[in-house]
Amino acid sequence: MSLDTSPHLFYARVDPRRRPHAVGMYTHVLDQHGNVYNQPIVLNERQAGVAIQGVIRHNENRDDGGLLRLSVDTHGYTNVGMAVSKLLGFDLCPRLRNLSERKLYLPRAMAAPEGLTAVVAHEISIKAIRDGWKELLRLVASIHAGRVSAMVAVQRFGSVAQGDPVYRPADHLGRLLRTLFLCDYFSNIEFRREMHTLLNRGESVYQLQHAIHTGKIAPERGRRRDEIIAISGSLTLLTNLVIAGPAHFTHVNFRGTPSFPIDLYREMLLDVPLRRRIAGS
Repeated sequence: MSLDTSPHLFYARVDPRRRPHAVGMYTHVLDQHGNVYNQPIVLNERQAGVAIQGVIRHNENRDDGGLLRLSVDTHGYTNVGMAVSKLLGFDLCPRLRNLSERKLYLPRAMAAPEGLTAVVAHEISIKAIRDGWKELLRLVASIHAGRVSAMVAVQRFGSVAQGDPVYRPADHLGRLLRTLFLCDYFSNIEFRREMHTLLNRGESVYQLQHAIHTGKIAPERGRRRDEIIAISGSLTLLTNLVIAGPAHFTHVNFRGTPSFPIDLYREMLLDVPLRRRIAGS
């Protein structure tokens, strides 16, 4: 989603849909609703990196394996991002634009069924994947260990990095994984319906966030990155509070003044000095 703001902010870009200057907010929505990750982003840029980073942050403190699939639109997908996410242990499931023009990529020595020859491209080099495998694993290990963020890594290995020794194996592996995904997408009705439901649910959450947040982000409150992060996090928190209550929000007064009994939970929220705890105060 995007929040209107002044054109003088560093993060501000022209919203391609509505045309005013805005700041992007990327939010991860669970299949049971509820937002588990948020991150301010620059509009009009590929969002595969921030999409992957959100899953990493969500999964790092969970014992149940965390998220196994992430539904994204075309902006949240790249071939490199698809390869990186798979090696990190989850699948990137994109709803692709211009689907009728998409090809099924196969290794050069693999024969395709006669009925698929018109949509098959034999452009996958297994040798390229094999030759760059160690470097690709080193990159994924750095992302998993937190030495480099997925946002920086995926942005670095965009289409302009075609000569990089990591880009070629990641791109070929990503095309191969996308072919497998498209086979599931076209043949598995339940899988396709679930993916579309999740994306539509995310759009509903964006509508709720627009109902909660009105007006523009003031220039004096969004000049620094930490301020934009605070705005994004606050909006996500308020969204989760609404989602945890009513199923619809048309009757919710978002212009009221919320009141929270923070004093009842002061000991848990604030870091009380040890000497006060010992004294029993």
